Amino acid sequence: MKLDKVPTPAYVVDEQALEANLKILQEVKEVAGCKILLAQKCFSMFAEYPLIARYLDGATASGLYEARLGHEEMGGENHVFSPAYRPEEIEEIASLCDHVIFNSFAQLRRFGARVKEIQAKRGVQQGIGLRINPECSTQDHAIYDPCAPGSRLGVTSEDFERAVEDEPELFEQLDGLHFHTLCEQDSDALAETLKAVQERFGRWLQADSIHWLNMGGGHHITRKDYDRQLLIDLIRTVKDKYAVEVYLEPGEAVALNAGYLVTEVMDIVENHDIRTLILDASAACHMPDVLEMPYRPPLKDSGEAGEKAYTYRLSSCTCLAGDIIGDYSFDKAIEPGDRLYFEDMAIYSMVKNNTFNGMALPAIWKMDAAGDCTLVKKFGYEDFKGRLS
Repeated sequence: MKLDKVPTPAYVVDEQALEANLKILQEVKEVAGCKILLAQKCFSMFAEYPLIARYLDGATASGLYEARLGHEEMGGENHVFSPAYRPEEIEEIASLCDHVIFNSFAQLRRFGARVKEIQAKRGVQQGIGLRINPECSTQDHAIYDPCAPGSRLGVTSEDFERAVEDEPELFEQLDGLHFHTLCEQDSDALAETLKAVQERFGRWLQADSIHWLNMGGGHHITRKDYDRQLLIDLIRTVKDKYAVEVYLEPGEAVALNAGYLVTEVMDIVENHDIRTLILDASAACHMPDVLEMPYRPPLKDSGEAGEKAYTYRLSSCTCLAGDIIGDYSFDKAIEPGDRLYFEDMAIYSMVKNNTFNGMALPAIWKMDAAGDCTLVKKFGYEDFKGRLS
């Protein structure tokens, strides 16, 4: 089935675009001498994990379920970071993950020794990490800024130093450090962040017991204008200076511009000279970042409002008045039954979607290099009904 025949609403992952991203990431890790993991919080369509595993070193998780998924479906290295771990889950997490990264010295004190014991039985070494907070904000989206004042994510240098002075044995448990401060950013933001990391935590990175540094995600490595050479230079500098293994864990860069949300126009409503297209897809349900960030999803063959001859507001058939995707313009008038193709929909949209208002979850398809689409997963009434009772 071709893309223009796929029943709507539907997510369609373009495997050719996905593999092109993976080839770029593979080249970076080979030239820089680092390891790159898939951040499953962004893209966890495990039907594509065999393809991803050919190019990357494994996966990273935000908790037990993602850790299980990475272990079962990806293979390779399996890492996890969570702001806190449940006592009843920590042993299973330790049995699944090669790196367990804690968010505080309190969590390290509570679980570190037990995790290390379980990992040792599996033959896993150097698997205990701590997230640090370099207190270096480089972005404008407050909701995605882990370095904002009062952030709960990562240990500041002041708290780090105090804890090491009070309980030096805690530092001795650590095998690596982790920071994650970026969001859809270029390598210049990483350069600024690394400067802060070295100023605040450099002396601990130089310790013989620290074997790796995980630089987290948010690196838009596969974007056309991303400065990959600077990234490579930064990684090499860190490796040479501190004699550590370097990890990156991008999510968006893996599936950037590799997916569509296909939707059909159901009706057109006009009010105060604003013509609104009612779609069978929803911002609130199917691309929540539109309302959270806010974020304007790219739309095939469209322009900004007023740029082309026909301007419309795009909305949905939910009852939420603010379920607005945005204002777009087109070269020709849009009619009910027309199909629209939102682009860059492989990342975050699928993992965040929901069934508010009883909206159907879009089916998930994959498209090969010849443009042929294959159904991966279809959802129905039982998926909605079974969530809450």
